[in-house]
Amino acid sequence: MASHEQSYGAGEAKGRTQEKTNQMMGNLGEKAQAAKDKTKEMADATKDKTQQAAQAAKDKTQQTAQSAKDKTSDTSHAAKEKAQQNKDAAQQKASEMGQSTKESAQSGKDNTEGFLQQTGEKVKGITQGATEAVKQTLGLGQHDQDHGRDH
Repeated sequence: MASHEQSYGAGEAKGRTQEKTNQMMGNLGEKAQAAKDKTKEMADATKDKTQQAAQAAKDKTQQTAQSAKDKTSDTSHAAKEKAQQNKDAAQQKASEMGQSTKESAQSGKDNTEGFLQQTGEKVKGITQGATEAVKQTLGLGQHDQDHGRDH
């Protein structure tokens, strides 16, 4: 049988081993908790950075969209102004051409009236000449002249 001293020594060794095991387990538990806390901190920091990056991307997208909207609006406004200018220029040109056409028509009308008047006078002169020639040929011209003298 083992002696009392041996049993005592074995119990003492067992107690020290148990104490060292408990200390080591405590240290491991503390280290595990510290690692868990550190992991949570890193996860939270990563989550915050991800949210900030997402917000920055959202803001940038909104800025880009607003810039594109503004540029489209400016381009549309410029196109409307250009179209109005072209319309005004076309109306002005049409008005000028209409006035020119009106003036040309009036000039043509005036020329035509003058031409017709001259033609009428020529025809009248030719007709009078022909009438006189016929009267002369028929001997009527003398009678009118003689008759005209009697009065």
